[in-house]
Amino acid sequence: MTKEHRIYLDDIPLPQAWERLLSFLKRNHLTGPLEGEHVPLSRAAGRITAEPVWASLSSPGYHASAMDGYAIRSKDSSGATETSPVRIPLGPEGPASYVDTGDPVPPWADAVVMIENADLVNNDTSIEIRAGVAPWTSVRSMGEDMVATELVLPANHCLSPVDLGAIAGSGHATVSVRRKPVVAIIPTGTELISPEAAESRKMNPGEIIEYNSLMLAAQVESWGGEARRHPIVIDDPQLIREALAGAAAEANLVVMIAGSSAGSEDYTASVIGELGEVFVHGIAVKPGHPVILGMVKEPSPVPVIGSPGYPVSCALTGEIFIEPLLSRWLGKQGRRRPEIGAFMSRRLHSAVGAEEFVRVALGEVNGRTIAAPLQRGAGIITSLVKADGILRIPSLSEGVDAGEEVRVSLLRDPEEIKRTIVHIGSHDICLDILAQFIAGHSSRFTSSNAGSLGGLIALKRGEAHIAGSHLLDPETGDFNDSYIRRYLAGEKVVVISFVHREQGLITARSNPKSIRDFSDLTREDLRYVNRQRGAGTRVLLDYNLQSLGIDPQQVPGYDREEYTHLAVAAAVQSGAADCGLGIAAAAQALNLEFVSLAEERYELVTLERFFEGPVLEPLIKILQDPEFLKTVNSMTGYSTADIGKIRRIET
Repeated sequence: MTKEHRIYLDDIPLPQAWERLLSFLKRNHLTGPLEGEHVPLSRAAGRITAEPVWASLSSPGYHASAMDGYAIRSKDSSGATETSPVRIPLGPEGPASYVDTGDPVPPWADAVVMIENADLVNNDTSIEIRAGVAPWTSVRSMGEDMVATELVLPANHCLSPVDLGAIAGSGHATVSVRRKPVVAIIPTGTELISPEAAESRKMNPGEIIEYNSLMLAAQVESWGGEARRHPIVIDDPQLIREALAGAAAEANLVVMIAGSSAGSEDYTASVIGELGEVFVHGIAVKPGHPVILGMVKEPSPVPVIGSPGYPVSCALTGEIFIEPLLSRWLGKQGRRRPEIGAFMSRRLHSAVGAEEFVRVALGEVNGRTIAAPLQRGAGIITSLVKADGILRIPSLSEGVDAGEEVRVSLLRDPEEIKRTIVHIGSHDICLDILAQFIAGHSSRFTSSNAGSLGGLIALKRGEAHIAGSHLLDPETGDFNDSYIRRYLAGEKVVVISFVHREQGLITARSNPKSIRDFSDLTREDLRYVNRQRGAGTRVLLDYNLQSLGIDPQQVPGYDREEYTHLAVAAAVQSGAADCGLGIAAAAQALNLEFVSLAEERYELVTLERFFEGPVLEPLIKILQDPEFLKTVNSMTGYSTADIGKIRRIET
């Protein structure tokens, strides 16, 4: 590797990276808000005012009747009572005259009697009233809402729908708003194909769907910018150079996606350097380490951000750099997400030297908000979909302990978090179906795959409402009860029967290696993929290996772990493993072969106080929902014969 091709030019803290970016912006007079443009009010919602809005007329512009009724002089109603009404003649010049709501009040009048409080008498030539009215009763005085020259809205204000009404009411049909910053987004990579191409044909090995630009463009639009997505550019330095130069000529900011690391086809940094300058390459954050900050010189200085290609890193780059930059150009404060205190569900290690942004699922259990870490890989976009909040771990920290209180930036409404059923335990595909049905009952169901044993421990520590479990007792051949008595000692436990399911070996289509049973797992030509420690599926494997007198270390791949049945199936489908123990539905989902070896009981374990409280009501109802049962029974390897049956265990 040459000196010019170092892995990272920098590995600096986030604040220092921002200092370098701001220094460039200040030198080139790019820190302040963008100029304004006048737009029709019909297109102004959500825009930021570029200058104050002053009323050009008063509203109302005259003394207006606030009700349907009769304009009178208030003094003429003096002395009116139920038993001694006052009669006032009607006439265009008074002393009483009919008015509709919004009509000008005659200049001789100073009050309006509501129509329901007046009776027409004397052949409709007079009115009788039975209560006096004070001056200016039911009259909107001129300028009551706003007075000409009065400030309606300040500059740098985000326009809401009601603001548009106020501007129109003050006499304006247009408003001056900040011009939207234009953000050009250029995805790079020879391996990329569009979502449309992926939908229309079978993907080839090595091809990746390009959706980062779609996600980033939506972020930019939500932050007030104008996103311009460019076509995919293959890994060719000249083509990347041309795309960057063209984009810089039309945009306030250019974002290059992928090619920011130091691989043989990572050209982003070198191309930016050729067209301008790279002042940051590599930031001490996780995920998102290889971010590039730079600029293009011609035709005028334009900042460029090189985003990593992993989707979580890409989204985080948007949050850390693009959103604050757009806020500056729009003249508004950068977004600050609300924070909440939460207690960690498990120990979380973090490498010293990098600030880490961890996605967490949140739920309220026993009056405490619990934060359960989600998968941390930079390529796991679903972790962002499932995330309720972001936990920031400082660069000098080694992580957080289980039960430690932390601050979490919220991605979801706190009221949704309060309505969340928190599941920690064994993974099962039916839990995803359950979550969908629960969503229709104005509740949420979140699931963290910690294995059956991890779920029981979480339940004991007050970190979950419910735990999915299928732990086989090697001595009795029964499921769950002995573990419940051991790990939930002192608790009143309720066990809800959920499903019976087939477990077996998942293999490639047509089972090319003729795998038959557990005894085959020691074959040297096989690569096995296992479940994590504490998973019921792993307990089932160990039980059968022990029964056959097989040392687990005789199984090639025994130490390779995955956290879900679908992850095991994906490892087999990809060719990374020849087989793995899992459920039949996971094999069916990925069109793989399945060698059935056992049937097991998968149950939902909870505590009596949760079972008898309101939190689990939606779940319990859904277990008897005919549509839910039909959906579960339609999947291979499942039976709901005793779903919803309850047994109580005093530990």
